[in-house]
Amino acid sequence: MKKFLVFEGIDGSGKTTISKKLYEELRRRGIECVLTREPFDENIRTCIDSFLKREADPLSVAFLFMADRIEHSRIIQEWLDMGKVVISDRYEDSTYAYQGAELEGRIDAPIEFLKRVVHSHIIHPDRVYIIDIDPETGLKRSDKEGSFKTFEKVELLRKVRKNYLELAQDERYMILDGRKSIDEILNICINDILGEEG
Repeated sequence: MKKFLVFEGIDGSGKTTISKKLYEELRRRGIECVLTREPFDENIRTCIDSFLKREADPLSVAFLFMADRIEHSRIIQEWLDMGKVVISDRYEDSTYAYQGAELEGRIDAPIEFLKRVVHSHIIHPDRVYIIDIDPETGLKRSDKEGSFKTFEKVELLRKVRKNYLELAQDERYMILDGRKSIDEILNICINDILGEEG
């Protein structure tokens, strides 16, 4: 059974709704689990929002996200050590996809640069679900509540989507069609997580 699960995708992909429903379903089945999200620390979340509103340097924003993740990773490890399944709404691939897109043309190979900074300082998921949809659909579906408005631009989200799909290169990743219903996607995830135990 997979223990550390992450949902990724552009805003409006459905990842937040699916992660909540998965949490509820696993608990209904008697599985101890935790639902978390990034940014994890509310103080850093506020700081990121402030930086974005004043159009701060994208590199500064990237380091805020990564600092938050290093601390989040420590807490996730504690939950895993307690035998809990951890479901996270966003994790490391969000930084690679979003900040990688924002730093294009500013830094050579920005995703590789971001990985070098943080990769060895955090734990990594057993499974990353990328809920894939086109940016136009995502923007129409997104209620924008709790999201960072700066990132909600079609051209940027096209780059972000491309980054997500390029990141999904090993067996930890599963790309799911965000046009499917929430229940269809949820069932795929449950079968994948529980395997024969499901």
